[in-house]
Amino acid sequence: MAAKEFKCTVCGYVHKGDKAPDVCPLCQAPASKFEPVKKELNTNGNVYTVVYAAVMVIIVAFLLVFVSDSLKERQQVNVIQDTYKQILYSLNIREIGDVSATYNSTIEGDYLLNSNGSLKKNDGEFCTSYKTEFKNGRLHVFKAVVNGETKYVIPVNGLGLWGDIWGYVALNEDCKTVYGTYFSHASETPGLGGELAQQYVQERFIGKKVHDGSDITLTVVKFGQAKNDESKVDGMTGATITSNGVNSMLRTVLEAYKPFILSNSNK
Repeated sequence: MAAKEFKCTVCGYVHKGDKAPDVCPLCQAPASKFEPVKKELNTNGNVYTVVYAAVMVIIVAFLLVFVSDSLKERQQVNVIQDTYKQILYSLNIREIGDVSATYNSTIEGDYLLNSNGSLKKNDGEFCTSYKTEFKNGRLHVFKAVVNGETKYVIPVNGLGLWGDIWGYVALNEDCKTVYGTYFSHASETPGLGGELAQQYVQERFIGKKVHDGSDITLTVVKFGQAKNDESKVDGMTGATITSNGVNSMLRTVLEAYKPFILSNSNK
């Protein structure tokens, strides 16, 4: 145990020990003239700096974890709501008040595709990203009813120039033509490939033929080359690589859904 310090209030002499001396050795002042010396924290020392920094890091980390946990549920709700919107946008429903209510009144169900082209109800949790689902062979189909007519929405995903691109393609009930689309991206160039997320680009797909009875024919071409072709869609001006990415995305995904698409067309 460290010795205590006592200071003589008469001459300033500092004594170390368990108690003050009976008499100051310098000025002969009695023990009553001694006062305990209060140790002050050295805020300029390295030890203080390290300890202070460590404590602050621990406090901030705790607060971040607490805030993150507190907001996690709300964040997940927001992600689900945004996914609902994207699916509804592909159905040309863009003026949305209550997102959940509109989704629930429009989407009849979330289904998974069987190998023979039939559908089975998805009993798992609602997904907000379909890239991994597609890789794992879980092909989702959303069945919707718009103005009394059945539509099918297929999630699509692929790669653009700088990163992931994704979206939803809505087909008419016979799956012969496109009813609507919605696309988005992670980091395509603004004003070029980034135009993929704009409504005017997405509307170019409406009414285009999906297949010719045996093969997927829906194709994205260089801007200006689609002309009046019933299966070709103009890509984005000056964004050839992104347009090629959209084309590859659609051909790859729709090819996987071909058993469902063709079986519906033959009904």
